[in-house]
Amino acid sequence: MQYDIESYRKIAGDEAIAKIYRTARKLYGKYILNINSTYQGGGVAEMLSSLVPLMNRTGIDAEWRILHGNPDFFTVTKKFHNALQGASIHLTDLKKNLYVNTNSNFSIYTHVKHDAVMIHDPQPLPLITFYKKRQPWIWRCHIDLTAPNPEIWDYLKSFILRYDAVIVSMKNYVRKDLPVEQRVIPPAIDPLTPKNMELSEETIQKYLKKFNIPTDKPLITQISRFDPWKDPLGVIEVFKKVKEEKDVRLVLCGSMAADDPEGYKIYSEVVKKEKALIEKGDIILLTTENNILVNVLQRVSSVIIQKSTREGFGLTVTEALWKGTPVVASKVGGITLQIKDGWNGFLLDPKDYDGFAKRIVQILKDKELAETLGKNGKEYVRENFLITRLLLQHLELLREIL
Repeated sequence: MQYDIESYRKIAGDEAIAKIYRTARKLYGKYILNINSTYQGGGVAEMLSSLVPLMNRTGIDAEWRILHGNPDFFTVTKKFHNALQGASIHLTDLKKNLYVNTNSNFSIYTHVKHDAVMIHDPQPLPLITFYKKRQPWIWRCHIDLTAPNPEIWDYLKSFILRYDAVIVSMKNYVRKDLPVEQRVIPPAIDPLTPKNMELSEETIQKYLKKFNIPTDKPLITQISRFDPWKDPLGVIEVFKKVKEEKDVRLVLCGSMAADDPEGYKIYSEVVKKEKALIEKGDIILLTTENNILVNVLQRVSSVIIQKSTREGFGLTVTEALWKGTPVVASKVGGITLQIKDGWNGFLLDPKDYDGFAKRIVQILKDKELAETLGKNGKEYVRENFLITRLLLQHLELLREIL
């Protein structure tokens, strides 16, 4: 894929493209380093795979490096992730040492001579302690910080206090107990990537056949990691309630990211508990890392569901809205930024199984409603959650901080 900013003109408009170049002028020749923990799987990697090349196209020299960690490290950092979203944790010295030592080892062969460093999420957070700081460091947190576990928050804050700025995804995540400059920059999707670009009918049918996805019944789909916060078992309970009124099929599609060791455990629980429905073909489980497959599912599904119990942002909602597909989702975290209840989708309490089912059935029965939700959803994404807007906001922050 060619990452030419001009390719986004028809979608974002000339003024947006011109403003990106105007903002970048004072950053020409600057070297910016991004570090996260995985090259694929999850919204962070997806955003960086578009954002970093586009930053280079503006005249900045942007790099992207991946923190190296073993399975034990990612088991610990997933516990940190869950604790930041409110889960309990037994924070031992062993966990702390593994966390810090992995970052220390990575710093030995990772030279930082850039003009600014952007660290994404908790995994590489301690890296800042292993360098003589000569430039601004920014921590980009993609996690819901509304009610973190106090113990993990106090521990991680000892690293965060060293940073020059913190970026969070929505206003509710700004922490009053964190005396570091905090900016709100929502994530975004790239409309030209294989996951979001327009697809021909031939391609759609090819992928449906390849992955054995029949469309003889309406599809309800959730695109998410197999993660306790995404509540796949709860999605299945909603599906069962919908099936009492409409003959539908459920698709659960989620890749297994390298930094998420819980995925296989949750997947196995789903298979064990719902074996009969899976064997019957009423529930289809997909774990393939394939962006075109996700694109196809979001286009052919009658309803996209996102029944998260906590959610930093949830780009799968924006992706589905961009394709004009109705979304029924939990009223939590960043999802509330993406959906205006009743206008471009529906928001419900994640425990309201009956409410989820009722809204899904309503969409399935009312074609005009589905079309209106889809139309409004696509326009809302165009105005608020495209990669060009994210690029501009990052450039504006870098101009201020450098």
